[in-house]
Amino acid sequence: MSDLKITNLHKRYGLVPAVRGIDLEVPSGEFTVLVGPSGCGKSTLLRTIAGLEEVSEGTIEIGGRIVNHVRPRDRDIAMVFQNYALYPYMNVFENIAFGLRARKTPKDEIEKRVRRAADMLGITNLLDRLPRQLSGGQRQRVAIGRAIVRNASLFLFDEPLSNLDAQLRDEMRSEIKRLHQELGTTMIYVTHDQIEAMTLADRIVLLKDGLIEQAGSPLDLYERPATRFVAGFLGSPKMNFIPAEFLRDGSGATVRFADGSSLPVPKGGPDGAANGAGRAVVFGIRPQHFSRDPGNLSGQAARVKATVELLQPTGSRAFITFPLGGMPVMAELASHDVQRPGESIDLYMDIGRAILIDPESGRVF
Repeated sequence: MSDLKITNLHKRYGLVPAVRGIDLEVPSGEFTVLVGPSGCGKSTLLRTIAGLEEVSEGTIEIGGRIVNHVRPRDRDIAMVFQNYALYPYMNVFENIAFGLRARKTPKDEIEKRVRRAADMLGITNLLDRLPRQLSGGQRQRVAIGRAIVRNASLFLFDEPLSNLDAQLRDEMRSEIKRLHQELGTTMIYVTHDQIEAMTLADRIVLLKDGLIEQAGSPLDLYERPATRFVAGFLGSPKMNFIPAEFLRDGSGATVRFADGSSLPVPKGGPDGAANGAGRAVVFGIRPQHFSRDPGNLSGQAARVKATVELLQPTGSRAFITFPLGGMPVMAELASHDVQRPGESIDLYMDIGRAILIDPESGRVF
């Protein structure tokens, strides 16, 4: 296993910056997920680590060795691609063994490593098949098997599940998580899917416009987002955002919405706001932080009256949309908590889980 250290990394295509001054350290054995919207620089960053793209500025260290000018094959990495990259006329065994043969690995060692990887991935019965005889999930397992046999110090995954259907993605996420727990190898994983990021990562690195917006554990980013972008990107359904005015007086702080309604604010808010002076903010609350029963909430409950405009059942849970503060807001409830659109119900909001955001900078107060 090796650690990874990236210092002031820039990557430009001509005059166009793709990565802009990234500093990142990944401890040995950690599963780090690079996530963000299309064009944020996550795949470019991964490809510079792999040596498939040249660094414009800055350094990359793997296991304490600067590898900026080291060929990809000599960086002691293994990479799994989105498109599997299997050789169509080689069977599964030969595809997995290809890299070992290229490195003149002894035949008995190749046999041992390939069969161990196949056993770990549940594809032992497929070793004689050609790639065209495999399903998408089986092909991805073969691609992962080819990486495992390398015994590399660093594993890189470039959106490996994006070509699979939803059920296969769920299965392969579990498989990759289990493999990391078993192998304990340092892994860097790129995805645009925030569900993959939340379920797989020891640490999430969320990128935006070639920069790190926030890095931390999945729970840190979910519960303590630093910006509106982070709060809106992580979580499904996404956080509700309502324009409001922040007010403070002798009895405490409140937010007042455009329709005249208001809610107490037990924490946060602009520093130094004068008593009685309003300041524009954005009030953020997740759909999961509503309930019909205040006893189900972990903090201070604020009661709101909700007229259900849209009901979306999903089985045991249901998503409802209702107006709050002059904006459509979504809440996630138990399915039996709401019966039909048009229904008027009492809801309770976990006001302590709400956040306040500066509408100009996008920073959370």
